[in-house]
Amino acid sequence: MKVSSVSVVIPNWNGRKLLEKHLPTVIGATQGAEIIVVDDYSDDDSVEFLKDTYPTIIVLKTPCHRGFSSTVNVGFKGAQGEIVILLNTDVAPEKNFLLPLLKHFTNERMFAVGCMDKSIEDGKEVLRGRGVAQWKKGFYIHNRGEVDKSSSAWVSGGAYRRAIWLKLGGMDELFNPFYWEDIDLSYRARKAGYEITFEPKSTVYHYHEMGAIKSSISPFIVKTFAYRNQFIFIWKNLTDLKIWIEHIIYTPIRLSQALISGDNAMLIGYAKALPKLPDVIIGHIRLRALWKRSDRSLDILS
Repeated sequence: MKVSSVSVVIPNWNGRKLLEKHLPTVIGATQGAEIIVVDDYSDDDSVEFLKDTYPTIIVLKTPCHRGFSSTVNVGFKGAQGEIVILLNTDVAPEKNFLLPLLKHFTNERMFAVGCMDKSIEDGKEVLRGRGVAQWKKGFYIHNRGEVDKSSSAWVSGGAYRRAIWLKLGGMDELFNPFYWEDIDLSYRARKAGYEITFEPKSTVYHYHEMGAIKSSISPFIVKTFAYRNQFIFIWKNLTDLKIWIEHIIYTPIRLSQALISGDNAMLIGYAKALPKLPDVIIGHIRLRALWKRSDRSLDILS
C-alpha cells in the first residue's frame, strides 16, 4: 500500500491548543499523506491558526455545530486516499505507527484496523484500542479488551478503507453529538461480512482529559447521551428474535432499577431515544440488505 493512497482526517471542535501541540507529530508520522482537518463550527481560532500555520493542510468546515459523526463524515467524503486514518485532536501517533496499519489492507475484506491506544488517564497509562462485547439480557455490553489478541468488537481511532466506509454510509449521524458511533459502524461492517482487527504495533498516545468532551461537557450530559445512543444502537441493529424478547423484558427492569437508584441519566437517555424511533426504523430497514451475519455470531467475549 503506497503512502500516496492514504489520507488523514482529524475532526476538530475548539481544539486549537491541541492542534498546535499534536499536528507536528501527526505530520511527521504520516509521511506526506493528505491531511484534512474538519472544523465543527469552533468558537476559537482553530481555522485561522491552521490557515496561517499549515497552509498545506486541507481545512473543511461544517455550517453549524453538528457533532462527531457528521464532522468525520465530511472528512471522509472529501478525502482522496483509498485508506483514511482517523485521529482525534487529542491524539499523538508514534513515528512508525502507519505501516503496521497499512499491511492489513492486502485483505480486500478488511474494513478497519485499530491502533494500540496508550491512554493517559489521571496521570497513568492505560492500554486501550481493543474492545470486547456481547449481547446480554437484551443489551450490547462492551468493555475494554486486553491487548494481547487481534480480534476486536470495534475500531475507534485507526485506519479505514474508504470505499467500504462510503458503502456503509459512514458514521450514523443519529449518534450526534458523540458516543457509540464507532461501535455502531464497526458492528454494521462486521454484520455485513467485512473484517476489522487490532494492530498492537501501531501506537498512539491519547490524552483523553484534554479533549473537547472531557474538558467542556459535564459528566452527567455525557452519560445521558451514552445511554440514549445505546438504545438507538440496539433498536437499529438488532435482528435476533430471542435477543429482542430479552430486550423487551429487561428494558423495564433496567429503567425501574435506574429510577430506584437515582440514575437519572439513563431515564433521560431513554426518553431522548424514543423520538428518534422513526429515523431508527428507517435506518434498520435500509441496512437489512447488507447484513450477512447473525447478532450472536458477533460476540467477542475475551
